[in-house]
Amino acid sequence: AVTQRRASPRCSTSTSDVREVGVRERDGGGGDRASGAECAGRHENAVRNAVAGCSEGSGAGHAASEHEPVDPGTRAGAREVGAGMPCALTVASSSEELCKIVQAAFHHRNMRVYSSDDLIGVELGGAVKNVLAIAAGIGDGLSLGLNARAAVLTRGLAEMMRLVKAAGGRSETCMGLTGVGDLILTATGDLSRNRRVGLELAAGKPLEDILTSLGHVAEGVLCAAAIGDLAKRLQVEMPITEMMGSVLSGQMSAQDAVKKLMGRDPKIEA
Repeated sequence: AVTQRRASPRCSTSTSDVREVGVRERDGGGGDRASGAECAGRHENAVRNAVAGCSEGSGAGHAASEHEPVDPGTRAGAREVGAGMPCALTVASSSEELCKIVQAAFHHRNMRVYSSDDLIGVELGGAVKNVLAIAAGIGDGLSLGLNARAAVLTRGLAEMMRLVKAAGGRSETCMGLTGVGDLILTATGDLSRNRRVGLELAAGKPLEDILTSLGHVAEGVLCAAAIGDLAKRLQVEMPITEMMGSVLSGQMSAQDAVKKLMGRDPKIEA
């Protein structure tokens, strides 16, 4: 069963839904495995939020210092998860015991669950990739080609790693499921709402009309300004994210954003 509830407003992803996957199946000895909800109940507030985005004023990337959430950063679309298709996700917590509880509840058959103690890396990776997915969608919508998409994803990943490190997380976390894994899926998948926003922006449609037609939250729209503000506070250069903030706020067209990015001075790759 796949159920939904709203994330706690204290979490950095207060605008996103939490998807809890509870599974009951018979084990080899004939006994029942506890469902996700039952196992989570053994540890108060075990599953606090699912990393999908952040909004202005949410304190993005600093939730870990305020409480101990477990953040499932999934690289599989919710529709595929609900259909029981293979996926992998990362559970992050400062508590090793809590990670094991969640892994025991959720790790089964076609779902692999990995653990991490880098909450900041998991949270920010899950947020930044949404903004990059919009950028990738714009590139695809403008028919800029596969080279352009690869450039956006590669340089976007570099931005993500710089921000995570500056915020106190580990940059190598971005090379895992909640970073590059989620980025590949969200930026290239046909079911991605964030990529769809980029495609529609490239076609010249107003953002308000795009969001209305989607009927669902596109987390990257809210993330762009919040991530941009965090990057400024931490003095991290994130040109792609910055351009997406300008496009989404109506300050710049998608075409002009591409021209500005391509017109940047040459630099050493880092």
